[in-house]
Amino acid sequence: MLEVHQLSRKYGSLTAVHPMSFSIQQGQIVGLLGHNGAGKTTIMKIISGYLEADTGSVSIHGIRLQSHPNEVQQLIGYLPENLPIYADLTVADYLDYVACLKGLRRHAKSQAIQSVLHVTQIENKLLQPIGTLSRGYKQRVGVAQAILGNPKLLILDEPTNGLDPQQTKHMRQLIQQLSQHATIMLSTHIMQEVDAICHRVLMLNQGHLTFNEQIEQLKQSHYLWLETSLKPEQAFVFDRINGIQQVETMHVGSMTTYRIQMQAQADQQIIAGQIAALIIAQKEALVMLKPEVRNLETLFHDLSQHTDKEVAHVA
Repeated sequence: MLEVHQLSRKYGSLTAVHPMSFSIQQGQIVGLLGHNGAGKTTIMKIISGYLEADTGSVSIHGIRLQSHPNEVQQLIGYLPENLPIYADLTVADYLDYVACLKGLRRHAKSQAIQSVLHVTQIENKLLQPIGTLSRGYKQRVGVAQAILGNPKLLILDEPTNGLDPQQTKHMRQLIQQLSQHATIMLSTHIMQEVDAICHRVLMLNQGHLTFNEQIEQLKQSHYLWLETSLKPEQAFVFDRINGIQQVETMHVGSMTTYRIQMQAQADQQIIAGQIAALIIAQKEALVMLKPEVRNLETLFHDLSQHTDKEVAHVA
């Protein structure tokens, strides 16, 4: 649906986005996760056509943004982090204005506005000046203008920024509802946000794309934790099992705890079964054997540190 190839952008001598490539499938909610200044907003501005890239290309449904900007932008709905709204305009007047900018006319315009009012649940705010609305309702107005015209791709920059917990919950529910009809890319620096609603995460650090993975897959690891009476000096028996790459002794006491790294192509269930059978064959106690589940926060921290070291080395 969305194809990004070797995209990069500099501001003077500062490289805001280093060359990166990724693709997003139809119907996915994808989170751009990174600290402030990681390059999230720059990427979104480039994809929306608001900002030109220095290198690379963007395609939506096979249509290149650089070659057919107007055609591509008709497929996009964009909610910037700071929406340029007119505080004195009522919600009705503002949406009418945006609908006209998007080329909607007469009956089609009226239908589209009624539809987005219903979806975002702001019908009761129709005649209020936008400047009098709460932060949560202003964000809903922002989403309403973004989805006018039924875009195929929604780009939401920090959609829950500044919202209270209840408003955040409502916004998440709205985003999940919108994903039934559109592909969604949202940016955030809040890991819980990605965990709660995203199918996929793109992790950014200092303009580098450090990770691109399905949420469920990224939580899986190639490690097993084992607690057993098998002593460290007997750990050589693990060499009998194909697929084990490394065995670390983490704690020694009445029982010994091991962290076992499997090869990337190894089947976790098969390896776990072989380890259990080996421990039993050695007539040792098997207290615990479980897969290591990666935490999104830990993974983000580790990847950020790794990138920081690489950047420092290059510098």
